[in-house]
Amino acid sequence: MTIASNRRAENAVSRHLIDAGDHYIGPVQAGQTIRIVDVDGNEAADTLFFNADDPSERYSCMDTVREQGQVYLTTGSELRSNLNNVMLTITADTVGRHDTLGGACASESNTVRYDLEKRHMHSCRDNWMLAIANHPEYGIDKRDIAHNINFFMNVPVTADGELYFDDGISGPGKYVEMAAAMDVVVLISNCPQLNNPCSGFNPTPLEVLIWD
Repeated sequence: MTIASNRRAENAVSRHLIDAGDHYIGPVQAGQTIRIVDVDGNEAADTLFFNADDPSERYSCMDTVREQGQVYLTTGSELRSNLNNVMLTITADTVGRHDTLGGACASESNTVRYDLEKRHMHSCRDNWMLAIANHPEYGIDKRDIAHNINFFMNVPVTADGELYFDDGISGPGKYVEMAAAMDVVVLISNCPQLNNPCSGFNPTPLEVLIWD
């Protein structure tokens, strides 16, 4: 369900541009609101959330899908943890739906999906590993990397229950906005994938804004 926000960018307490194919890691406090913007459109924001006080509590696709009885994420979706606690709630969304089933690209999946020669290509898992290695202060280990959300990514579920990667339904300047119910750390890979439509075969920037 698409709902626009009345928050103004100039009132944000934090703004950060994530370059094409790059990553972002940072805190969001309970009561704050975070917006992720698809700056040029048709980009994928592969996103993970962790309890800032205990990263072993993290976003769970399974708990989120089960509790809301819906496979897509949009306005009103409660993003739940592996302890079934609400971490954030989507309060505005100008796209209409987001994927949490398709997973993230890795060198191994690039090899299986595309070609052995694609193994060396940069991936979302590489982005996440680099972010947590460069920021040990958040206490996140590679074993904490689990289910993710693919904001702006279009992964339709067919009547037969099959998944496929399709052209994006986002566009320049579209965004998703979430209110944090607990102190969280957000980890985003701006997907560098060139071989499927999730980045429009041409990765472009994302922006993160936070309001008190």
